[in-house]
This record gives sequence, C-alpha cells and structure tokens, in this order.
Amino acid sequence: MRGELLKNVRRIVVKIGSRVLTTVQNDLDRQRIAAIAAEISQLRSKGIEVIVVTSGAVAAGRSMLGVDRPRTIPQKQAAAAVGQPRLMNAYEEALGHFAINTAQMLLTRDDLSDRQRFLNARATIDTLLSCDIVPIINENDTVAVEEIKFGDNDNLSALVTNLSESDLLIILTDIDGFYDSDPRTNPDARLVPLVRGITREIEQAAGGSGSSVGTGGMATKISAAKKAGRFGIPTIIANGSREGILERLMTGEELGTFFLPAGESLNRRKHWIAYTLRPRGRIIVDAGAAKVLRQHGKSLLPSGMVAVEGEFERGACVRIVAKDGSEIGRGLADYSSRECLMILGRQSGELEEILGYRYGDEVIHRDNLVIVP
Repeated sequence: MRGELLKNVRRIVVKIGSRVLTTVQNDLDRQRIAAIAAEISQLRSKGIEVIVVTSGAVAAGRSMLGVDRPRTIPQKQAAAAVGQPRLMNAYEEALGHFAINTAQMLLTRDDLSDRQRFLNARATIDTLLSCDIVPIINENDTVAVEEIKFGDNDNLSALVTNLSESDLLIILTDIDGFYDSDPRTNPDARLVPLVRGITREIEQAAGGSGSSVGTGGMATKISAAKKAGRFGIPTIIANGSREGILERLMTGEELGTFFLPAGESLNRRKHWIAYTLRPRGRIIVDAGAAKVLRQHGKSLLPSGMVAVEGEFERGACVRIVAKDGSEIGRGLADYSSRECLMILGRQSGELEEILGYRYGDEVIHRDNLVIVP
C-alpha cells in the first residue's frame, strides 16, 4: 500500500533529530551524516526534491562551551551560535562529495507569522530547489526567545512541509516509530505500522519528554504528523540509524509508522492561521455559538461572545474556546480586544451605534476561521 501512495511523491521534507546526528559522546556523527547525504543523492537521482530540517546545532556546540546540557536560553543560544557552523560544514562536506550544493535557512516563528515573509520564504525554497540546491533549515536558536520559538524542530518540519508545498514529511529519530507504549520502559511495547487518524488516545500514548540532546519527544512528532495531516500530507516516523532508511521508505518498505492524513484538508492560508500564527488572546463563547461553530463552521458574531481574555489588535490570531475551556478553533479577529469587550453579547446591527464605526458584522469571519479537530 505504501508504495502505491508514495509513487507520485516529488518533494519531501526530511527532519533529522539530534540523536540521529550525534555519537554516544554527543559530538556530531559525520559518518551518519555522510550516509544520509548518500541517500539524499540517490533520491535526487530519481527526481525527488529533498528539503532537510535539521536539529543538532546546540548539541554540536555544547562541548565547546564545556557544559553537559545547556539549561538557560543564553547557554542554548551560545551553543547554537558555536554549533550551527559546524553542523552546516558537516552537511556541506557530505553532500559536496556528491556534487550537491547546500543552502542554510534559519527561521523563527516571526519569519512565518507575517504573511509576506512567509511567502518570501516559500519563494526562496522554490528558487533553491529550481537551482538544484538542497535547503538545510533549522530554527534560528541564536536569537529565538520563547515568544518567537517554534518550540521544537518536529513542529518546524510540519510548518516547512506546508511552506514548501511538499508531498511527504519524514521524521527520522532514534526509535523505530510510534509504539503503543514506551519501548524504553516496556519490553512488550508494539510498533504501530499504520495510523489512519490521530486520536486523543494516540496523543496520550505518545506522551513523554525529549532526549538528553534534543527537545522533541514522541509527543511532538505526533503533533507534527497531525499538523501535516491537516494539510493533506502523510508523515512517516522512522529510525534514522537504519541503513538506507530513506531509500527503503520511498520504495514502500514497511518501516516505521505511516500516518495517513485524516479528515478534511485545510487550504494553505487556513493551515497558516491554525498552526503558524501564535494566538494573542482568547474569546469565550456561549453554548449556542459553540454548537454553530463546531457543526457548521459559521462566522463568530458578537452576540455569541461571553468573555475576552488577553490584549490583541485587529487582525491578530485568537483562540475561540467554549465555557468549559475546550478549544473550538482559531481565527483572525476583525475587532481588537478592547472593541470586543465593548460589543460583548451585542447584536451585529448595534455595532456602529456602540463603536461609532463597524468593520463588518462578524468578530471572526468564517474565511479567517479554522475549527480544530
């Protein structure tokens, strides 16, 4: 089945985790990087474009700082500043052996939250690929603080899959895929070869933190697969230490866990709203509005609002939540938080009388609204 699903794939994102790229001494594993480079060369010879999202900058630089594991943001930023050139040098050297040129792209959430910069980044990737260059993408850890961080490179890889309009996301890690329980603590844990839809039970089974050299555990990988799935893109989570892993996956070999996209796919703009923008506040709605939003995806009217939390400007991304705290969706607000408080629970026909102006009847128009699964 996999072979049939993957036969038309022409552009892929490969996310490579820190544990795949480092030795037991926590230094860069150049031999492993060379092996991955050989596989990338093979895929390109078959007409498949490859975009790499790489971890490892902090791991590559921390030994030079003399710390076992950077804990503070300044320590991590310093380690990334030292390690990123070493990491890129390793890729450049390994891929250069096959006459493949590389390009470095360092991103923060701010770079993708602005729609114009998002489109510029997409154009850059397209141009690099058209010039037969492999983009090597990482989070810009040297400047990223919590407000503009993606949080982990699993999350970043899912956003890059949307950004680059890729056909497949492959996440390479240090275990064979998604298990029904933690294989590190349960010898009876079973590998799940196929997931047709990411349920709450799957998300709970994937709980747990990252490794000693990375920030992403299985939970972040499941989250990335879910994000990619909302764009209609399948994801494979597999062991990056297995010989020939990329070629074997692309020929349909049943390795790792294959996540099929489930449900209705989002268009590119709505995916950007749902997963790239950082929500700036929350709008709490009554039961009637919650039902209409969830069942019919209608616009949010001021009459359905019961409370507003946080400060945000017009055009900001906000969460829409029910009274019980469950998230209904995310959208771009047509009114600021100050204005929302003034029109709370009121009818659309009253807006101009209350505010002295009106931008429209809706607080969030359905075209700017995404209902979360």
